[in-house]
Amino acid sequence: MSTYDKQIGGSHYKDMKIQPSEFVNKNKLLFAEGNAIKYICRHAAKGEVQDLEKAKHYIDMIIERDYSRVPMTEEEEYRNAGITKEEAERDYS
Repeated sequence: MSTYDKQIGGSHYKDMKIQPSEFVNKNKLLFAEGNAIKYICRHAAKGEVQDLEKAKHYIDMIIERDYSRVPMTEEEEYRNAGITKEEAERDYS
């Protein structure tokens, strides 16, 4: 018997062909990805809209973690352009 054959607290994963925890573990997914998958898989059998809201929350965390850029400071923008602020101001005066 596999640990995935056992569920503690409820039965909302028992009828699934593969439990979300097995999928997450075997694919070595991060915490936020795993929770998003878990809540999407169980919404109809357990938490309904609230579970989908939780999944969205974790997806927002992933977007913020992996795809949000903090705006550069003015100094960083000049440095990336290879000029100083003084040079830029002189060129546009």
